[in-house]
Amino acid sequence: MGKLDALVEISRRYGSDPAWVLAGGGNTSWKEPGRLYVKASGTSLADISAEGFCEIDRGRLDAIWSASYPADTEAREAAVLADLMAARAPGESKRPSVETLMHGLFPQAYVVHTHPAAVNGLACGRSGEDAFRRLFSRDSIWVPFVDPGYVLAKAVRDAMESFRSREGRSPSIMLMQNHGLLVAGESPQEIDALSASVMARILGEVRRLPDLASAQTDAAALSDALGEIKTLAAAGSAFRFRADAETLSRAASSEAFAPLASAFTPDHIVYAGHEFLRAEPGRVAMAWADYAKRNGASPRIVVVAGIGAFAAASSPKAADRAMLLYADACKVAAYAESFGGALHMTKEKIDFIRNWEVEKYRSSVSAGKQ
Repeated sequence: MGKLDALVEISRRYGSDPAWVLAGGGNTSWKEPGRLYVKASGTSLADISAEGFCEIDRGRLDAIWSASYPADTEAREAAVLADLMAARAPGESKRPSVETLMHGLFPQAYVVHTHPAAVNGLACGRSGEDAFRRLFSRDSIWVPFVDPGYVLAKAVRDAMESFRSREGRSPSIMLMQNHGLLVAGESPQEIDALSASVMARILGEVRRLPDLASAQTDAAALSDALGEIKTLAAAGSAFRFRADAETLSRAASSEAFAPLASAFTPDHIVYAGHEFLRAEPGRVAMAWADYAKRNGASPRIVVVAGIGAFAAASSPKAADRAMLLYADACKVAAYAESFGGALHMTKEKIDFIRNWEVEKYRSSVSAGKQ
């Protein structure tokens, strides 16, 4: 067996389980002396092979912490990316995950970063940090939401140093506000045990599970809404539809829809858009025009009261992914009810993700594989 076989196996197992990872989200890594193997940017964990990992020189990676970077956000990220690319092992051509620095901070051999809806119910809850301190603080670190990339890695480094000074050891679990979960262990078995422990602790606090059972909708109203959306979407768009109890309940009014009105995590922005559109039947065009004027783009998810949710995207695969992340947002909103209610990313952080070169690259790679 090749030295990366265990990493490939655990990556595929978590990547193909929608309870842990959706679309191209999540990343994994494995260390050996002098080398770090991390998921290449734009690669899907569900079908990754050994060739999907980028080989990093750990010495060069650690040297990034000694460098000085510009204060300007765009200039800083460009400089860090250049140094990260320079940290690749000789002959390596793939682009490493933007979270490579974060993976390198954990001394454990295996690191698995996922985005489970149940975990994000806590991480995207208004009282999520309080729940974390009650449930996890003895073996885990909490990282408030900051700009991904170098700034996030610095925040993780600070949190780890604080934990080590307090506990005398490195943490094995990390929860990131409006982002997800990271577990680190010396074997795949330890990764599984840690992941199961986190899930059990959080589900033990959940008072209501999301209700995503299919719901019936009026065929004529559905046809009318879809026809209206098709006239508004870009030529050649692909469409998907779902109706479930959670969606119909959220769509009933603007107040009920509020927990879905903005983005929970970067993956929701990348695959389903930073804002979902809610409209009344027969008034989709008016709501669409207002959305486009406000955002400078068309919506990827349209939720029509009494009917259901529609995805409109550039290809069938993109429409499928948009709908997957919409359903995930419904789950997160439901789980967050047990943790103080929905806490969305701020507009400043949403704008950063929408304009960040790294996420544009990830989206372009994904689109190129469609």
